[in-house]
Amino acid sequence: MKLGLGLYHHMLTEREFAFARQCGCTDLIVHLANYYDGDKNIVMATDETKNYGTAKAMDPIWSEENLCMLQKQAEEKGLRIYGIENFSPADWYDILLDGPKKEEQMENLKQIIRNTGKAGIHCFGYNFSLAGVWGHQKTTKARGGAVSTCFHADSLQTDARIPCGEVWNMTYAENRNGEYIKDIGYEELWSRLRWFLERILPVAEEAGVVMALHPDDPPMPYLRGTPRLVYQPGLYQKVLDLVPSPSNGIDFCMGSIQEMTEGNIYDALEQYSSQGKIAYAHVRNVRGKVPDYTEVFVDDGDIEIDRALAILHRNHFEGVLIPDHTPQITCGDEWHAGMAYALGFIKAEMMQLK
Repeated sequence: MKLGLGLYHHMLTEREFAFARQCGCTDLIVHLANYYDGDKNIVMATDETKNYGTAKAMDPIWSEENLCMLQKQAEEKGLRIYGIENFSPADWYDILLDGPKKEEQMENLKQIIRNTGKAGIHCFGYNFSLAGVWGHQKTTKARGGAVSTCFHADSLQTDARIPCGEVWNMTYAENRNGEYIKDIGYEELWSRLRWFLERILPVAEEAGVVMALHPDDPPMPYLRGTPRLVYQPGLYQKVLDLVPSPSNGIDFCMGSIQEMTEGNIYDALEQYSSQGKIAYAHVRNVRGKVPDYTEVFVDDGDIEIDRALAILHRNHFEGVLIPDHTPQITCGDEWHAGMAYALGFIKAEMMQLK
């Protein structure tokens, strides 16, 4: 297994590449969608009144030329871009919503996957969700009063409906009429996922790219009036069996799996790593489960990280581990300090496995 770092759109700079390499990383997972743009602290609160902002459609950054350039810049720092995480909601909202532009948008996504493969990028993470990552709030409950995120359903309007022009917690169009997206059930959402996978996976296979599905975050069965796909560990198997393919894989988010109310993270790691289906993993620790949990330092939560990594090692996991949603360390450069701490801890645990 390899150590990596996740970097957001505005962090794809020589300085951040150097930081990753200095912390011992060999690989990167990059976010090219423009959420978090300009937010230096990364930790953002969203609710029924505030989302991640306005999504950009067909940003030139997705072109083959730009992806190859990013890969070259990473390589010059001794790194490799191993994966991309998330499409821009503006590029696939009608695929998620079963709207009139879904065929056109699918052709654009296919080209993005082709470009990804041509740039030598191994995997593409995605989150097939209408509500998206929603409802996280800032808290100082991590060790020493560090700023991190939490989810407390009782303090949120979890049934607040999603306005038209918004999907995956981002705005893609103005909602002039004050309407909301139509209600659907679980069967319809799974049907939309099948439609997506049947079209994207053959292209991904040809491009040499693994599509890696992130579990629901938060893993609530229903959120904002919409059903969720992977809110229990066993539902990942349903995804893998829905459209079997060597390019049908998962982004195993340890925090999200731990937050689920059924099963346990260690059995889930065994189940999916033994099948060789984990493309990469988010190493995040938490205390509690939905509907009430807090994200904490990687060495200070409910997950025994050494036990988790031992399972991956035993099953010959060769993908990338990245720290995720790491609490910020009070020092004047909170994000980098928090990430450096998490990377050092994960690196030490990896060295114990050799």
